[in-house]
This record gives sequence, structure tokens and C-alpha cells, in this order.
Amino acid sequence: MVMPQSPEILQLIEQINNSGKAIVVEGKKDLAALQRLGVKNRIFMINKPLFALSEEIAAQTKDIIILTDLDKKGKELYGRLSTQLQRLGVRIDSKYREFLFKNSKVRQIEGLNNSSL
Repeated sequence: MVMPQSPEILQLIEQINNSGKAIVVEGKKDLAALQRLGVKNRIFMINKPLFALSEEIAAQTKDIIILTDLDKKGKELYGRLSTQLQRLGVRIDSKYREFLFKNSKVRQIEGLNNSSL
């Protein structure tokens, strides 16, 4: 397990683990970064059409954390996925994403491994 330099990131990871909520990430590098940090939650990757992924998520959970990158593409994916999931009755927990956006220089989830705030 790689330890990031920031105690805030470690605390964020602990809070995510304690939440028990599933997570959505964009790709394999994001998935690997979260796993290296010790995230134990169920993680979904965006590896199929968003409507199909949304239906799969809605069938398995009613609360989710969306951790797409904080770049233009990631923000667009977040918006589209969030809308589709909410239509299917899934609650979006955005506080972790907002924390990263407001309190860190991290713009890609895969960068959490070696980030400091």
C-alpha cells in the first residue's frame, strides 16, 4: 500500500472506507490508485455505456460516490452519470469529490497516490 504524503488524503480514504458506499471511477489507473491506498469499497469502472453502467449500479446499491477526474471530461462524465443514477433512485455522495476539488491540487484520481494537499 502506497501512503500519500497528506494526512488529509489518508483521512479522506478512511472516511470513504467507513462509508461503505460503492465508488465509480473512470478507468483502470484510478481503480489501481484507490486499491493501493487501501480503499476496500466496491469500485465500478466506466467501461461500458453510461446507461448500462447506471442500471448495473442501481441494481446493486442506492448510495454511490462518483470519483471521476476533475478535468473537463471528468466533470462532464460526473454530470451525465449523476443525472442517470439519480433518475434510477441512487443517491450521489459528492462530498469527497468536492473535498478534493476545493482542498487539493489533485485533478486526476490516479494522482491520489503521491499527492499532498
